[in-house]
Amino acid sequence: MTVGNGKTRTQAVLPIVRQNLGKLLNTVRMFRSRSPVAAFWGVVCLLLVLMALAAPIVAPDDPIIPDFTKMHAEPDSGSWFGTDDIGRDVLSRVIHGARVTLFVALTSVLIGTTIGAVWGLASGYLGGKLELISERLVEIIMAMPGLILAFVLVLVLGASVWTIIIAIAVTRVPFGVRVIRSVVLSVKQTAYVDSARAIGASPIRVMARHIAPQCVAPYIVLATVHLGTAIVIEASLSFLGLGVRPPTATWGGMLGEASGLLRPNWWMVVFPGLAITIAVLAFNLFGDGIRDALDPRLRGTR
Repeated sequence: MTVGNGKTRTQAVLPIVRQNLGKLLNTVRMFRSRSPVAAFWGVVCLLLVLMALAAPIVAPDDPIIPDFTKMHAEPDSGSWFGTDDIGRDVLSRVIHGARVTLFVALTSVLIGTTIGAVWGLASGYLGGKLELISERLVEIIMAMPGLILAFVLVLVLGASVWTIIIAIAVTRVPFGVRVIRSVVLSVKQTAYVDSARAIGASPIRVMARHIAPQCVAPYIVLATVHLGTAIVIEASLSFLGLGVRPPTATWGGMLGEASGLLRPNWWMVVFPGLAITIAVLAFNLFGDGIRDALDPRLRGTR
């Protein structure tokens, strides 16, 4: 198929793709030069995600099938992280646990932050009674700590992967509402928004075409920073027995299984806890770096 002066559609699109890839690479280079610490933790986040995706290939053993001949084996060259009370390889369970933990955290944060962003965009731009009612609802949700609210929702809905995702997403909605609403309140006073309204643009068009693009940067920062919190909430629910049901491996569930023993071996506690610590630290510091890079007020500061 040809377009314009006889060029194929692929030939017409390739320059645009190259231009966008060039912009992306320049952004990555600038981010690496300005925030080397955040760039390092961004690489750690990427490695965690790749490890979770390739868990069946990377894990040395099956994370579910027990081996009663290797119960409570200490870490050695055959089993780097040791084995648990029924002989399952701890390293394999940590690797497979990343799949559940990161999937729940990523999905819940995306759902909760997106709903909150749309809610904040509508309430901030339309104002009136919608804004008044939405602010009261947000205050009611934020009055209860996130972990307690997620705990109650999982108790009501029942423990499963999607109910945990919904419970964590609900705790992230108010933050999206408040942050995006504050951005909208400042953006809707600008001249180009007034011009769009003056030429007869509908409220939906103004929000979608002129205001929403200005909310992308805060949205990305919110989603990245809240990933660490979502990982902690998921691990806490699994530790309390309200997470994904055994024998599916989760980091919090592994800590909960170890705490139920009379004398848990140190490797059954240290390695899942270390995985949670590294993941939370990586996403939090990477999110802080993205915030510093996207906030013009922080450019040129340490």
